[in-house]
Amino acid sequence: MNEHDRAAPVPTTKPPAAHEDSPHESELLLPGVVTEKISPARSAAVASRVGIVLGIAITICFVTGLISHWVQHPPPWFWWPANPVWLYRLTQGAHVVSGVVAIPLLLVKLWSVFPRLFARPLIGSPLRLLERGSIAVLVGSMIFQLVTGLFNTAQNYPWEFFFTTTHYAMSYVAFGALAVHLAVKLPVVRAALARPAAGSESPPDDAGVASRRGVLVAAGAAAVVAGVAIAGQSVPLLRRVSVLAPRSGEGPQGLPVNRTAHQAGVSEEARDAEYRLEVIVGDLRRQFTRAELAALPQTEAEVPLACVEGWSVSAHWSGIRLRDLLAAVGEYRGGDVEFRSLEQSGLYNRSVLPQSHVVDSSTLVALRLNGEELDLDHGYPCRLIAPTRPGVLQTKWLSAIEVRA
Repeated sequence: MNEHDRAAPVPTTKPPAAHEDSPHESELLLPGVVTEKISPARSAAVASRVGIVLGIAITICFVTGLISHWVQHPPPWFWWPANPVWLYRLTQGAHVVSGVVAIPLLLVKLWSVFPRLFARPLIGSPLRLLERGSIAVLVGSMIFQLVTGLFNTAQNYPWEFFFTTTHYAMSYVAFGALAVHLAVKLPVVRAALARPAAGSESPPDDAGVASRRGVLVAAGAAAVVAGVAIAGQSVPLLRRVSVLAPRSGEGPQGLPVNRTAHQAGVSEEARDAEYRLEVIVGDLRRQFTRAELAALPQTEAEVPLACVEGWSVSAHWSGIRLRDLLAAVGEYRGGDVEFRSLEQSGLYNRSVLPQSHVVDSSTLVALRLNGEELDLDHGYPCRLIAPTRPGVLQTKWLSAIEVRA
């Protein structure tokens, strides 16, 4: 057999690397004119990599959100430390920043997988049906959580439901749907991660198709910009560049105000010369005028005021240590302490402080803020300040303090 008698090798073709995990036209229930324009960057490689970062952001947001809810509405088993004093500032700041960072990542993720939503068959096996159902629940719940959470940072509530409980309940739905989705898609993710995401650039064309690398860089940049744009409300160094931070230290005495004395309807009572703070310890009770409170030994503490919307500001407080004030009435033998406000209505006109915070040296009945007498909107004549607590539980315009039996 001579050289010319040998069979010529059969040429093989391999699609460009950028198309290896992109859906083929025949796989989609879409018109050909549409599928021809689908960017190769809309691939499992991009979706998997963006999805990993998105999953991390959602996990941080979910865990810190649970902490915030449990601090405000503690179940019997929950314990939250009084130190370090900046702990709630960190967790709640991370909650809001991770939620905002997740927004551009979710948009890129949806962009990358959108054509696959029309892949054949639409229903198929029970596993595929589970996958489709988890995607629908995941996308719907995530959009709901991120949008309502973003509105909450600006204290804007254009809906009828109570945000706190609804947001808390939906967090389980969103995280559960994410877990199911990851379990179903794990083989696809592992296969996609085994290939380089940007080993080959997408071929240029008239439509200017973005490369996978370009999409990943753009997604990362958008996530960083979004995070920085909101992080300044809890990170002082970023305050000047956080253009989307709704709270950044503006307000009387350098602190923002969520609820004013006028809104609470306490302006006259707080200024009343007959004001008294009642302190109850067991069967003993005593009433203090503001002058008597000011005459007691005063203590100073640097405690940040941190709110559920994500903003926090360091502040210098001075007043009476709570444990010293209780001792001036009777012997404190442990237990939670309830604080009641002059405000008669509202969701947070009272709060309960656990024993670990009651005995902490940074917990004050504050009379002064940043070297000045408390502003009326910050709780004059006196307010509670305790470390690692959200602002809604730092009861203002105190009328009574009672040790629970």
